Amino acid sequence: MIHVAETLTSHSVEGFLSPTDVEQLATAMDEILAAAGTRRFDCGRTTTMHEIPGLTAAQAMAVYEPAGRIEITELPSSVTAILDRATNRAMPTIRRAMPSVTALRPWTYVEYRTGQHITPHADGIAPDPRTWPRQIGGIGIPIRHADAGGDFYVETTGAPDIWASTDVASAAGYVPGMSLIHDGADNSSAWFRDLPRTRWTVRPRLGDAIVYGSQLTHGTEPVSSGRSRKFISWLIAER
Repeated sequence: MIHVAETLTSHSVEGFLSPTDVEQLATAMDEILAAAGTRRFDCGRTTTMHEIPGLTAAQAMAVYEPAGRIEITELPSSVTAILDRATNRAMPTIRRAMPSVTALRPWTYVEYRTGQHITPHADGIAPDPRTWPRQIGGIGIPIRHADAGGDFYVETTGAPDIWASTDVASAAGYVPGMSLIHDGADNSSAWFRDLPRTRWTVRPRLGDAIVYGSQLTHGTEPVSSGRSRKFISWLIAER
């Protein structure tokens, strides 16, 4: 049964990737970027994993990544094999904080360069809290930190405006009293921009995983210099 606490928690898995894993992944992504060019995955990219109802992909990108970012969703099997092995090792630790989690969605590589960042937002129990699978949280593993800036953060709030009036307690798979975050929990919504929030910033060691609930606001600080490089995915509960 899915509990709201799972979707609001933050957790970590130290040593999710070994130092050897980190170096192999960094080398593999360097080869991909060198062969295809960074422009293809940054300013030349016309698609995004983020969606905002009523807005185009370009408009959603302007909200979430106003200075752009590198985003690669199609990864070679040599890369995903390393990440999948690490996931299998870490799943008991992940499920200790999020017991409803049964699997991960496909991995994505993201990279932020000078001035780039992801704006604060909450993913929500996507794509529909009444259908399966249900998104319980996200996971990010850094393989390189920026020289300055680029740190990941989560934001908490006690403001009631973050919650929708929709009640899904009757939907199968939720504990009674389950709450849902309000639609539009991103910078496209004036109510979200005005919402008082407290920011908690973290800079994990390379290879350590940060796990965060799907109803927890999160983002990254702008990179001041260097490159911030990581792999991200989403933790799901299947029927």
